[in-house]
Amino acid sequence: MACCHYYGHQAGGDAAFAVDMSAITYGAGCLVEAGDHAQSLGMRRVALFTDERLAALEPVAIVKRSLQAAGLEVVVYDAVKVEPTDGSFLEAARFAREGKFDGFVSVGGGSVIDTCKAANLYSSYPAPLTDYVNAPIGAAKAVPGPLKPHIACPTTSGTGSECTGIAIFDFIERRVKTGIVSKRLRPNLALIDPTTTYTLPAAVVAASGFDVLSHALESFTALPYTRRTPADRPSLRPMSQGANPWSDIGCEKALQMTGRFLERAVQSADDHEARDGMMFAATLAGIAFGNAGVHLPHGMSYAVAGQVRDFCSHGYPQDEPMVPHGMSVIVNAPAVFRFTADACPERHLDAARWLGADVAGASLADAGEIVAQRLIALMQATGIPNGVGGVGYGADDVVSLAEGAWAQQRLVKNAPKAVSEADLAGLFRGAMRYW
Repeated sequence: MACCHYYGHQAGGDAAFAVDMSAITYGAGCLVEAGDHAQSLGMRRVALFTDERLAALEPVAIVKRSLQAAGLEVVVYDAVKVEPTDGSFLEAARFAREGKFDGFVSVGGGSVIDTCKAANLYSSYPAPLTDYVNAPIGAAKAVPGPLKPHIACPTTSGTGSECTGIAIFDFIERRVKTGIVSKRLRPNLALIDPTTTYTLPAAVVAASGFDVLSHALESFTALPYTRRTPADRPSLRPMSQGANPWSDIGCEKALQMTGRFLERAVQSADDHEARDGMMFAATLAGIAFGNAGVHLPHGMSYAVAGQVRDFCSHGYPQDEPMVPHGMSVIVNAPAVFRFTADACPERHLDAARWLGADVAGASLADAGEIVAQRLIALMQATGIPNGVGGVGYGADDVVSLAEGAWAQQRLVKNAPKAVSEADLAGLFRGAMRYW
């Protein structure tokens, strides 16, 4: 494990870290187990969340049959948006509240799982939307108590949402992405069947794969938990507690697997080894960042996605502009890691090596550029647009983008070095174009 001194005692920092995660079942065909697990969790009337496209596909049918075979009543909600909004969260919550469910099952990507988390929360403890939303956009009130059981069944290899207590959405009025964060949002169980990814379009595999990569790379290079001010009470220790020895384990393996499998998974749907590998990497990275937190690439991504004007990506719905989440993250990443490398250069070099870069003879001063060039090469190999400019932004947008990213203080403060709003503007300028 790299640079153990990263966790040396820091005056005023936390002396302990916490490990929280969902129970996990991983393996081909495991979706057929949904009914038995739901029954064991005490479910009787189940809300099955998915989106309109997935509702007609086999993974949803498998889960629905399994739930019904276990004697459970199932009501399908298929109105989830590919990129959830404040409005779609509220509509899902209304459905859940009126349906009087005692359990939830989600089948889909991060958008489906996150919407299900929000519906569970707001139907269990009704409140104005902003009450639970992250500060400074919302009041960041604590979730009052336990939620109803939730089984998450991911069908994309990217978000890791099945393992986290995070739900992300577009706040339309404020033109920014934000979210709700609480350990109580974390699903009770994740059923992870890698065969669900075999029919994904290449562009979706690429975007979701870069979400995996950045989850792991950001968590590994995050501020160490020993430099975070302790919470008022141990039970209030945040999930974004900073890098720690537990999260490092998942980050290392996820980066190694992404370096080995990402390009292959994008290039061929028939490469099942690669697609299986990316699904497992997504879970490992989800566990890691669910216990460490991400930082600047994700914080900047929420502005990139939230202020989109006319960009649409192949493989995604074309009915409205959208920058897919993993894409909105990775277009910032080379610029960010050039900037953060001097805070922990050994970690940046380790990450670059795990991703497949040649670091022989490299000095610590080279770390940022080596990481950036490896990310750029992977972006080029998998069809990712050329930086923030490639998804429709220009120099005139820098101030607005920086303002949107600055609002993501939970993420900005998790960076390994101090960051100002002016720094964010400089990073967006540096991210406009890479080749």
